[in-house]
Amino acid sequence: MDMSTVQLFFNLYRSLPVSLAPACLSCLVQIASVRRSLFNNQERMKFLNELVQGVRQILESPQSLEEVNNFHEFCRLLARLKSNYQLGELVKVEGYPRFIELIAKFTVTSLQMWQFSPNSVHYLLSLWQRMVASVPYMKASEPHLLDTFCPEITKSYITSRLESVPVVLRDGLDDPLDDAGQQLEQVATIGRCQYEKTCQLLIQLFDDCVQRFSNSATERAVLEGQLTWLVYLIGAVIGGRASFANTDEHDLLDGDMICRVVQFMHFMEDKRASSEKLDLAFLNFFEQFRKIYVGEQVHKTSKVYRKLSEVLGLTDEAMVLEIIIRKIITNLKFWASSETIITKTLNLFNDLSVGYSSVRKMIKLDAVQFLLGNHTAEHFPFLGVNALQDLRCRTTFYTALGRLLMVDLGEDEERFERFITPISAQFDLIGNLIFSDSIQNVEETKRALIGLFRDLRGLAFACNSKSSYQMFFDWFYPSYTPILVRALQLWFDDPALTTALLKFMAEFVQNRTQRLQFDVSSPNGILLFRETSKVICTYGERLLQLGNPPKEQLYSRKLKGISICFSILRSALSGNYVNFGVFRLYGDNALDNVLNMFVKLLLSIPLQDLMDYPKLSLSYFGLLECLSQDHVEFVASLEPQVFLFVLSSISQGLTALDTMVSTGCCATLDNIVTYLFRKLTKRKSGENNERIVQLVESHAPVFQQMLSTVFNIITFEECRNQWSMSRPLLGLILLNEQFFSQLRQQLINAQPNEKQRELITISFRNLMDGIEPNLLTKNRDRFTQNLSVFRREINDSMKTNVVNGGL
Repeated sequence: MDMSTVQLFFNLYRSLPVSLAPACLSCLVQIASVRRSLFNNQERMKFLNELVQGVRQILESPQSLEEVNNFHEFCRLLARLKSNYQLGELVKVEGYPRFIELIAKFTVTSLQMWQFSPNSVHYLLSLWQRMVASVPYMKASEPHLLDTFCPEITKSYITSRLESVPVVLRDGLDDPLDDAGQQLEQVATIGRCQYEKTCQLLIQLFDDCVQRFSNSATERAVLEGQLTWLVYLIGAVIGGRASFANTDEHDLLDGDMICRVVQFMHFMEDKRASSEKLDLAFLNFFEQFRKIYVGEQVHKTSKVYRKLSEVLGLTDEAMVLEIIIRKIITNLKFWASSETIITKTLNLFNDLSVGYSSVRKMIKLDAVQFLLGNHTAEHFPFLGVNALQDLRCRTTFYTALGRLLMVDLGEDEERFERFITPISAQFDLIGNLIFSDSIQNVEETKRALIGLFRDLRGLAFACNSKSSYQMFFDWFYPSYTPILVRALQLWFDDPALTTALLKFMAEFVQNRTQRLQFDVSSPNGILLFRETSKVICTYGERLLQLGNPPKEQLYSRKLKGISICFSILRSALSGNYVNFGVFRLYGDNALDNVLNMFVKLLLSIPLQDLMDYPKLSLSYFGLLECLSQDHVEFVASLEPQVFLFVLSSISQGLTALDTMVSTGCCATLDNIVTYLFRKLTKRKSGENNERIVQLVESHAPVFQQMLSTVFNIITFEECRNQWSMSRPLLGLILLNEQFFSQLRQQLINAQPNEKQRELITISFRNLMDGIEPNLLTKNRDRFTQNLSVFRREINDSMKTNVVNGGL
């Protein structure tokens, strides 16, 4: 095996001017990335040895790495060595001890120069993180020496970041903490190697900073910045616990650090002196603590809780949860001006509300009961109309509150009414305003409505049982549903409001966990669909009057709303809580109106836009699949140009890169083709279906194109959803038998010799072997099996062609 290419690039790096040297290292990164399976074991070790020796030579004479581009590409090269090779292979290379020592010294020096090429640090830490993570799986007998060097790297990272604080404050530089998220995860893994040393270092530095912070009045900003780093680091190393074998000693060390952070947090709260960055650090710390020490997986006798009991008097998980919830309440009360803190706080609150055991402990806490009883702007200013620019976090808040409310709500309607009273009061006030002719502060009214719809969406999401949803439905309908239509009539051209309203409606009509199970005598399912129809039709009519906005605003002002409408309609049609036959039976046009509005909205979107916007594509094709399954007669009765548009969109969707889109298109096409074929079959038995015949004949080219597309994808491409693709194919063949014969003959004639033509002919004969001219399930399944064999035979034949052609 010729290794001269590797050596060539290392020689070029040393010889070429500084401006060209980075390109040599970039080429070496690509060479180091060559797939390892291309080599046998002996070749792989030889190749790795060459790379390691070249890297070692650079490290022994590192002067050229003072150039920032060289430095960056070299860090990439180091990271690639571990990502493409196993630790067990690295330790076997010649001169490994010297090699790892040089890398460790280079890493320590690089971390200390934190202002020099900060974007390169990720690659260095990635190398060490991957090596440490590989230790439990290493089978080689050679020493890896990580226990010797990892503590040095951990210490260098921690101390260099603390030393950066006064420089950042003095010179107004970018704070490395702002982009340290991934680095903290990497250091947490590295620090788990010789964990005792890592914890001792963090505890020593933390105690020193806290003591100086308590006694000093001059360096408080610097010390607070350093303590912020230490709180993040302590949270990170605690969070790094999950992927490693742990001992009781590690739990005790974690407990020591946790106690110190909680004590410091209480100290800062008493002084009311905490900064935004420090409070974000506390939130991150509690999030890491929650992942490891709160929930079903935590051992009840964990030494962490023993240490918390000894130092802080926190004897169990519930008492720790009380501290976290009180911190959440404090943040929500006093940080309304900081969207970052409010968002992070609510994300932590939401995460806590998901756990099965933790949420049952939380509901018993006085702090949680306070939240459930006082969720108003008076107690939590972030709920005020003008408190936040982005109101989406209110959905998170009410999702978490709703989960807590539902824990032991049962059928207690009085308790639900008490909880919902503040929201009812706001809706009553706004309802009176928007139905009057004099709205004095329009913008404030709109923001209040947006906030309410965000709140309701979160609460509706939390209603996962039949009883809780029924209470929510009875409260909202019919008292407040007119507000939806009225708001759309007034402000249909404001995407901030319409998006919030429509997303709430999408949640309201979704039959998640079978929660929309109304009693047999209840008309609620039909009433809900009628309101859904009103909302979509009201919005659609006014949106179509606006015309097309500028290209840069097309999605936000038009397509996004249409996409959500499609999702709402799909959920309502497939929710299985409405008998749609009732509408036509009793002359109710709610169903016809909303289906016609769907067509109008669809025709207002160019086909290319329909494919270019992923969320719109998913919602449209999902709705189309639902319509083709349960309302296929409506699809087949569309005007010829509309039906052609639908078929064209399906044809493009079949080749979409998104598997969900292509799979949905296959199901839709299968439903349409099955319906048409069965109608044509009934015609042969005497039923009059002239319109169906005309439909199939007028759109024959499109069906033939789709037959060709599906057949080619299955036969010649790397088909990830072969089963789904195979389902419509039989129906297409039966509708276009003559065209399929031509397709078959073209493929046979394209073969280079008689033997190949004969093999392909036999494969086609086997494909239709035992297949009857019907679309019964048994016949389809047999065709699918035949198709799998056919695909394999065709591919084998093609490979034989290539080999013979090469020979």
